[in-house]
Formats: sequence, structure tokens, C-alpha cells
Amino acid sequence: MSIGILALQGAFFEHQQMLERLKVKTHLIRKPNDLNIPMIGLIIPGGESSAIGKLLMDLGMLEPIRAMINDGLPVFGTCAGLILLAKDVTNNGFFSLKTMAITAKRNAYGRQLGSFTRVCDFKGIGEIPMVFIRAPYIESVGENVEVLAVVDDKIVAAKENNQLATAFHPELSDNSEIHELFVSMCEDHQKSKS
Repeated sequence: MSIGILALQGAFFEHQQMLERLKVKTHLIRKPNDLNIPMIGLIIPGGESSAIGKLLMDLGMLEPIRAMINDGLPVFGTCAGLILLAKDVTNNGFFSLKTMAITAKRNAYGRQLGSFTRVCDFKGIGEIPMVFIRAPYIESVGENVEVLAVVDDKIVAAKENNQLATAFHPELSDNSEIHELFVSMCEDHQKSKS
């Protein structure tokens, strides 16, 4: 069993490298048949959220992935992945999964020049580096959503049941603790099924 990484566009390779460092098997998802490979979790990387959403729709992968998440498959969305998971997105007009009870604001910190790094507290882990690139943030959360990190009074990480989302790119730092958290979510899900 491996963790699938959506590899249509964006920073999928960096997620793969991080998981390989943790000795976790991965497989890249580029076409619908790749969803048939047994997986214990799915990562939706950062990139261009509207491009990824359109590709998911055009390739016929949007509904199958939505069904897998709604059926309990652990999913981790970073940056664009967070936007694709959000049930509501301000300034949005594209296809998305809409599985997580959060409202996201796209490009909330401005363009590429608005990119920055902070070291801030992540609930249950402690202080970690957070790399923001044309990042969104979470404007509001549903009642079952746990807020995991706040930067400058903006929610930048949250968890709802089997869904983990960060506005920043943990795969672009040397710190693997958020990926370790996601791997443990995947392992717990597997145990609950057996």
C-alpha cells in the first residue's frame, strides 16, 4: 500500500521526496487508472488551483476522488490542495472537490512577491517553518473543523476528520513533522478498517 500524490501540476515531486525520506511508498496519480492502485492516503499538492481543478474535471477524476474522500480516504491538501478541498472559496469560479467545511480565500497574500516564510506554532507539534507562496488562508471553519495553526490572525492549517489542509508548503522545508502527522492519519485509518 502506498500514498497517492496527485501529479497533474504543481509541487508533487517535493511531496514524493519528503515521503521517501520517511520510507513511505508513493505513487503518482496522472490519469484515472492511477486511482485504482490501492492507496492508504492521497496528497493534493500546491500549484495552480484552477488548472488542477479543470484537469481533474477534464480527466473525469473529480467525482471519483470526491467519493474516495467522502468514503474516508485520508487526504492532505497543501496551498492549492487546500483550495480544492474547501467547500467554499471566495473569488472562485472553477471546479473543486468541496469536501472540507472551510471557506478559503485564494491568493490571500498577493502574488509571487507576497511569498514568505515564518516559524510558527502548529497544534500538537510545536514551532515549525511555514513556507507561503501565493498562499490562501482559511476565512472560516465549520463546527467539526479543528484549527491547527494561525499566522497573523489568519487560519493557515486545519483538520476535519480524514482531511488535513495547510495554506503553506511543508514539503518545501526540511521539517517532516506534518507529513509524519498525515502518515499516522493514514495508518490509523487502515487499522480502523481491519
